[in-house]
Amino acid sequence: MSFSPILASTVTTWHSETDVVVLGFGGAGACAAIEAHDNGARVAIFEAASAAGGSTALSSAELYLGGGTEVQKACGYDDTVDAMYGYLMDANGPQADADKVRAYAEGSADHLAWLKSLGVPFKNSEYVERAMMAPTDDCLLYTGSEKAWPYVERYKPAPRGHNLEVKGDHGGPLFMKLMAEAVAEHGIDTHFDARALRLIVDDSRRVVGVVVRMDMQSHYIRAERGVILCCGGFVMNEAMVAKYAPDLTKATTPIGNPNDTGAGIQMGLSVGAAAINMHEGFVSLPYYPPASLTYGILINAQGQRFINEDAYHGRVGAFLLRQDLPVYFVMTIDDYGDYETASYLSAPIAGTGETLEELAEELNLPQGALAATVADYNSAAAAAVDPLFHKSAEWLKPLEGALVALDCSPGQGAFFPYFTLGGLDTLPTGEVLDFQGDVISGLYAAGRTACGVPRRGDGYASGTSVGDATFSGRRAGRAAAQQLESN
Repeated sequence: MSFSPILASTVTTWHSETDVVVLGFGGAGACAAIEAHDNGARVAIFEAASAAGGSTALSSAELYLGGGTEVQKACGYDDTVDAMYGYLMDANGPQADADKVRAYAEGSADHLAWLKSLGVPFKNSEYVERAMMAPTDDCLLYTGSEKAWPYVERYKPAPRGHNLEVKGDHGGPLFMKLMAEAVAEHGIDTHFDARALRLIVDDSRRVVGVVVRMDMQSHYIRAERGVILCCGGFVMNEAMVAKYAPDLTKATTPIGNPNDTGAGIQMGLSVGAAAINMHEGFVSLPYYPPASLTYGILINAQGQRFINEDAYHGRVGAFLLRQDLPVYFVMTIDDYGDYETASYLSAPIAGTGETLEELAEELNLPQGALAATVADYNSAAAAAVDPLFHKSAEWLKPLEGALVALDCSPGQGAFFPYFTLGGLDTLPTGEVLDFQGDVISGLYAAGRTACGVPRRGDGYASGTSVGDATFSGRRAGRAAAQQLESN
């Protein structure tokens, strides 16, 4: 499919005209449309699917927000903008965009308040167990590596994951239901089953509209102030993933909606936009809950540890993909606990043993390797200090008695979800940039179509995608609405 732009001078009939066109009705698109409307613009949304939602509706809609949100304060945390900024810069560096991260940290608390003003519910309570998301309707929890090395030594940790007031993994559907209602209440012009095909540019290469396929016909839509691309990432486009992010093909399950095909990115490229960070993506090894698995150790084909197991599951997943296979998760039978019913991991049992020697024989590791690794680990547990990988004392416990090993090798049954983190280069305002760093007039991008705050798989924290998408959508909507009408 060609995404080449067409010249406005060749358009004989404009089917409709508005100030701001938003392409995509997920979290980013909804927020962009509302903010543009609230800043005085006429807005039209075009969504390829038959309903609002996008990938946001498929997620838990956890939002990574901090710097002193209302919920953080109510739960007794004095998180600061500088602590949030420092952590996100470190976790996403050297690719981190300082201006975007600073804006996100400074605007985080206000963004939560804005969402609440639209009816999105957040409870002033904390879920204190180690989990990827709260199974209760509690709001606040740790969703990154804030309490793990190396970050815990550099920045005061605070929980920044904000879950909606809904039990379990149901935040996404509720979030998008409420956002769709807000869009409707604002009277924003909305079109479904409407697939964007090409951008329209004038003789100065300013983006002035878009071609949309609706009702089996091509419709030419004029945008007086700008077009905002909120079309998602490219995780569902196998060819793009293989070309730009081949390491992600080692994982097993793409996470996104069917329209995460990179269409927005390709439309941007067609008018000279720069795409950056395209090799990066999020990869998870979702081994908790149960939290007790954190007491175990991850080992590679040499029988050696390679990470502190108390790190965030996405950081662990990124490190795992760099290892020689197989990779095993070794733990005691007691810590295995309710893994079979509580975990999302689905990794099969690779071996068991009443003794370490029996387990090593079943795993067929290099002779003596597992014994040496466990001996070092048990010594670290006894001293409550892990000199090799700096696992926190809270999660250090000797591996003694009957043991079990899970096969966490990609392609052997374990669940390895992934999505992309690359996209169009933009200013913090959402304005799209070309390869010279100049603004492409009339074009904006937000969410995973843009390269936003989250930049690295090994530094990702749950909630930064939906948090960044909704935040960047608002900024793009505001900037587009404030543009003067084209001549």
